[in-house]
Amino acid sequence: MTQEEKFLLLQDLCARLPYGVVVELDEKFGFNKGTRPLVKELLDLYCVEGMKPYLRPMSSMTEEEKDEYWDIINSKSPEIPVGEIPSIETIAQCSVIVLDWLNSHHFDYRGLIGRGLALEAPDGMYDLKEVYNYCNN
Repeated sequence: MTQEEKFLLLQDLCARLPYGVVVELDEKFGFNKGTRPLVKELLDLYCVEGMKPYLRPMSSMTEEEKDEYWDIINSKSPEIPVGEIPSIETIAQCSVIVLDWLNSHHFDYRGLIGRGLALEAPDGMYDLKEVYNYCNN
């Protein structure tokens, strides 16, 4: 794994940390092999090579999620008058809203699955009730 790939993966994992992303741990990097929610104590630049997050391909977005996605964009993004160029702050605010939603639903919007840096999450892995219960026990 290159330094650039390590940084990309670290950046992505850090953004997903509050949402209980599940990772697979590789024993050759000193972990007990297995799958578990990522906690910040596991995350450091030296061990990120031994982790692969389970993410959902963008193509797996359900119709209900697509509707929710567009509702969030339409209801929470600031209105930009027609013909105006949005400010950097407005663009950032819209981006944060969208990225937070994508992260909280574990979508692979960076293409990590295709680069071999993430694994495709099996159906039902991110049932929010189960992840919440697991993280709080």
